[in-house]
Parts: sequence; structure tokens; C-alpha cells
Amino acid sequence: MKNIKTSYILIGLAVLIIGGFGLSKYLQSSDPNVVSQSGFHWHPTLTIYVKGEKQEVPANIGIGAVHQPMHTHTEDAAAGVIHLEFAGAAKREDLMLGQFFRNWGKEFNSFGTSVKMTVNGKENTELENYVLQEKDRIELRYE
Repeated sequence: MKNIKTSYILIGLAVLIIGGFGLSKYLQSSDPNVVSQSGFHWHPTLTIYVKGEKQEVPANIGIGAVHQPMHTHTEDAAAGVIHLEFAGAAKREDLMLGQFFRNWGKEFNSFGTSVKMTVNGKENTELENYVLQEKDRIELRYE
């Protein structure tokens, strides 16, 4: 009798685990705004020019009393590296370039209102709504 009870408990646990995994995958696939459920660590780069002069992206953006998943580090901020370190679920709006500017404490147009953007060498008009990806090379030119 004890073995039967143990078997039912193990079967029940297996059903719960498999069901939870399946539900998680279903929810992820059913919401197009979810980029990842399980987290990631990406490194796009951002280069900013204002009237032809390169601007430095400061170190430690998004690091302080609250550590933001989108931030910069001291060792590679001068190269424009943005760290996207999400431990769990991330949505498209969490990865938008405009979110990086908010973490920085700046408006996207704070360098000027006439801006051209390229992503990986190709013109892009999404500007602050652009969703950052792994190894993107983003260039903003403000005039």
C-alpha cells in the first residue's frame, strides 16, 4: 500500500512539473512581446555623435541603489558596450533603446532632435523604440 501511495505522489509531481514547463512554453509563445522567459546576457554597442563629435557613453549607467538589467560597466563603457543582463523574463519594452536612455537619466532627443540611426551598418528608423539584440552595433548621429 505504501509503494502505491509513493507511486501516485511521484506521478503527480511529474505531471505538475511537465505541466508547468508546458504552460511556461505556451505563455512564452502566446505573447509576442516576450523575448525570453529564461534570461540572457547580451552585449550590444552604442556609438553617439553630436555634430560629428563622438560622445562618450558613461560607465555605471543603471548601476546604483537599484541595479538595472540594462546598464554599463567601467571596463567597457568607453567602447559603448551596453550590458543586458536579465535573470528571468524580458519583454520587448525592457530592451528598447529608449529604456537605456531613461536608465541614463536622459531623453532620447537630449542630444538634438535631428537624428539618424544605423544598426549593424543599415539605416533604422525605429530610434528609441528599437529593440536591442545581441552584438548589435548601434550608431546615433545627432545634427
